[in-house]
Amino acid sequence: MNDSHSSSSDSASKAAIDQNVGRSRRNGNGDQTLATDIPRQWHDIFWSGVFLFHLMGLALALAVLGLDRFKKSDRFNFDRYTTNTTGTVGNNHGLTEDYWPMYGLGGGVGTVLGWAWLLLLGFQANHMMKISVHILTTYLAVVSVLCFWSEHFLWGVTFAIGAALQFLYVISVIDRLPFTMLVLQKAVKMVWSLPEVMRVSYAFMLVMLLWMGLWSFGAAGVVASNINLNGRWWLLVVLSLSLFWTGAVLCNTVHVIVSGMVFLVLIHGGREAASMPPNSLTKSLRYSVTKSFGSICYGSLFTAAIRTLRWEIRGLRSKIGKNECLLCCVDFLFHLVETLVRFFNKYAYVQIAVHGKSFNRSARDAWELFQSTGVEAIIAYDCSGAVLLMVTLLGGLITGTCSGVWTHIKWDGDRVTMVGSTAMLMGMVLVGLAMVVVESAVTSIYICYAEDPLLIHRWDAEFFIQLSEALHQRLQHRSSRAREVLTQNRLSVGIQENVPL
Repeated sequence: MNDSHSSSSDSASKAAIDQNVGRSRRNGNGDQTLATDIPRQWHDIFWSGVFLFHLMGLALALAVLGLDRFKKSDRFNFDRYTTNTTGTVGNNHGLTEDYWPMYGLGGGVGTVLGWAWLLLLGFQANHMMKISVHILTTYLAVVSVLCFWSEHFLWGVTFAIGAALQFLYVISVIDRLPFTMLVLQKAVKMVWSLPEVMRVSYAFMLVMLLWMGLWSFGAAGVVASNINLNGRWWLLVVLSLSLFWTGAVLCNTVHVIVSGMVFLVLIHGGREAASMPPNSLTKSLRYSVTKSFGSICYGSLFTAAIRTLRWEIRGLRSKIGKNECLLCCVDFLFHLVETLVRFFNKYAYVQIAVHGKSFNRSARDAWELFQSTGVEAIIAYDCSGAVLLMVTLLGGLITGTCSGVWTHIKWDGDRVTMVGSTAMLMGMVLVGLAMVVVESAVTSIYICYAEDPLLIHRWDAEFFIQLSEALHQRLQHRSSRAREVLTQNRLSVGIQENVPL
């Protein structure tokens, strides 16, 4: 009986793989080439306008906030408004130039870390990723001890909880790491074969660094301002959200550029192939900052918001306990957010790069493609996104620590937390811009494997076999889990029917 079930699941898994390969043979390369050459249309223009309008308005606000305390206290006489809420007159926190160098240090450290990680990944990708996974737990634990030692108990507890959660997560996915490292290693191999996309990442990091120069100028003015503590924190939160959106837009712009290049290389069988269209990088860059820019802005805003809401609801579900009424309401919100996640995923950017679709349609098509081919099974098993996020968090923590320590040497109290936390965000954005190149290659590989598995076979036959075996194992695992749940349900129904009333 069990043998028949396993043989049927094996045949089903192999049939899914064979169906993908067969479909790729039927499609051929012609249809894929036409998909990349279709006329592009403008999509989600409203959101590109919102982003640019927000950027211009914020630039003006940052300049005013920074100049108000630059070389002169209360240049625009803002203290007449803050005096009513704080009850104090004059500057109590210094000038803009007192805090601006700390942010400059954060930007420099973040840039150096991002460039260094990209360079080191090219030589020892597997080892660097393993180090990132394990060193983050150690770093969080060490920072927690230092916070307790300096009598910052709240931050000590926060970092200790973070270290514990990170350790538990690594333990829970330890069996997935070999496959994850394999995928990341192949993605790095693809990226390093395209030095032009590496230069794009470096260029965008410089653009982000220039914007951070203005952003940190305004943030330093806020830290030095005479606004009460709550007011300064709220202003920094608003500025941080704006920086997060701006960083996400730049990261996803690089995502679209790199995805388009990777897809073209896989379709045409190599970067030096005669069929490779000329000026591919220039065209991909032009599309990403013009006709596809609205979709990038739209996805960058809502994808991050929905992911954050998803995390908050998951945390709330774990704290509810046995309150069935509240649990029912939270479960409804949880399933609603899970549905929205299907329409806001990172694989949409590959569809935007290749087919020039709108964001929602790209996300939906990518999800349906994975569901219909079964590739979603290995995507759910892969932890490459989490590993790259660990690298980004580690870079942000190192950046925030450097700026926070320098601030602590000169001052103490809330200013250390303000400068350290915002510098940490700066570091995360800069390191994230470097890591998005690898993430784009990973997402493009999965999309290519789902659309035409022979593209991966032609690029790396050994990797194609490994992906196919992983897909077969995951489909087999899901089939066995489904049979187990079905058997348990039948047993529970049979027990209920046999219990006398």
